Amino acid sequence: MEDLTTGPVSRHLLKTSSFMLVTMVFQTLYFLVDLYWVGRLGKEAVAAVGIAGNLMFLVLAMTQMLGVGTTTLVSHAAGSRDRDRALLIFNQSLLVSVLAGLVYFAVSMATRLGYAHLQAADSMTEKLAGDYLQWFIPAMALQFVMVAMAAALRGTGNFKPGMVVQTATIIINIVLAPILIFGWLTHHPMGVAGAAVATFVAVAIGSVWMALYFLPKDSFLKFTPADWKPMPSLWAKILTIGLPAGAEFGLMGVYVFAIYTITRPFGSAAQAGFGIGMRIVQSGFMPVVALGFAVAPVAGQNFGARRGDRVRETFRTALIWGGAIMAVFAVLCHVATRAMIQVFSSDPQVIAVGEEYLKIVSWNYIASGMVFVCASTFQAMGNTVPSLMASFLRVVLIVVPAFILARLPGFQLSWIWLVSVVAVLVQLAVCLLLLRREFATRLKFADDGPQPADALEILETEAITPAAGALAGTEG
Repeated sequence: MEDLTTGPVSRHLLKTSSFMLVTMVFQTLYFLVDLYWVGRLGKEAVAAVGIAGNLMFLVLAMTQMLGVGTTTLVSHAAGSRDRDRALLIFNQSLLVSVLAGLVYFAVSMATRLGYAHLQAADSMTEKLAGDYLQWFIPAMALQFVMVAMAAALRGTGNFKPGMVVQTATIIINIVLAPILIFGWLTHHPMGVAGAAVATFVAVAIGSVWMALYFLPKDSFLKFTPADWKPMPSLWAKILTIGLPAGAEFGLMGVYVFAIYTITRPFGSAAQAGFGIGMRIVQSGFMPVVALGFAVAPVAGQNFGARRGDRVRETFRTALIWGGAIMAVFAVLCHVATRAMIQVFSSDPQVIAVGEEYLKIVSWNYIASGMVFVCASTFQAMGNTVPSLMASFLRVVLIVVPAFILARLPGFQLSWIWLVSVVAVLVQLAVCLLLLRREFATRLKFADDGPQPADALEILETEAITPAAGALAGTEG
């Protein structure tokens, strides 16, 4: 465990962000390399992977429910020096992740073909999406356990194992993808399914590797069979904190589902252009995602240690860094848009859609980066409901107008991108207002307040009813 409650906050943020950023850089490289190879198979293959990738938002939603709750409660326990509590939370989180992964696998495999038929613009795209999902779904099911283990380690301030394992699995994926897609060495090309098989193999190796970090006797967190007895009350605490954060990714899935539905009449070229644009945006957001992963444990441990001043300092520092990072990416998307799209497709229609998408949505990058920092700060304090409220508002402000606009004569996809820019600005304003209220009500720690162990109990009691905090944040 690393103590994040003393020493310069900026140093902790920089150190923890650096560990995560290494992983994110390789994750970005994976996104782009994978898309590059799939792009060699044609626009239908790109559209198919994009459609199948929508399920990733469902996985992100479910794993965030577990990961956010685990990181928050483990960081609170670590901040109050309660190792037994941290062990219990970790092992119960592991148990829930296994059950959730099994449920996801069963349901997704049973519905994968129907989903592909519903979203695809043509029969070829539908077939390729089904082939990809056959291996992509098992890979995503394994992510549940892997995420739970990495989240628990982050709660203790230990980012290195996650960085090492995830970076290694991404490298494995990058190497295997073209071999399996085109049949290099094997002489048995698998096409788009090969990309999914590469992901499955990499995640399987990573899951086993991550588990090895919990085996040494001196590990702060360990597999403890005595703590594997189901404890629904603790599950409720983990999920109560994590549910709103997971729901945010679920809302993103709703957004992507709506966009693919609206773009369906425009053909596979439009879906491919949007899919490429989304991958580039995801890649560009990796640095601020790494920053967000650092904010949660740094602010979380200080919240558990009742250091409200350091929680505020963490937020302010991260907000400035996040805005600056996204400003650079926004400029890049304006000066090199076409060049970025052309790396993945030479189809003029695909390029046109992707270029238009990036140039417009880049106007909300700075606001989006600041929103992400706000969400991580809400997570650190154990109340993610306000962040969910803001995300729900954003999705409503995009999806509802999008379906209305799609019925109008002369409808163009650019109209949706413009609406999204306004929606994100509204989301940021709401987040800042709610976070200001949260700081005023939840960071009033008296100098002679309870000792850490007692404080932890109080914090967990508050975490069970985050809705109350959200309602308080809307008063006045």
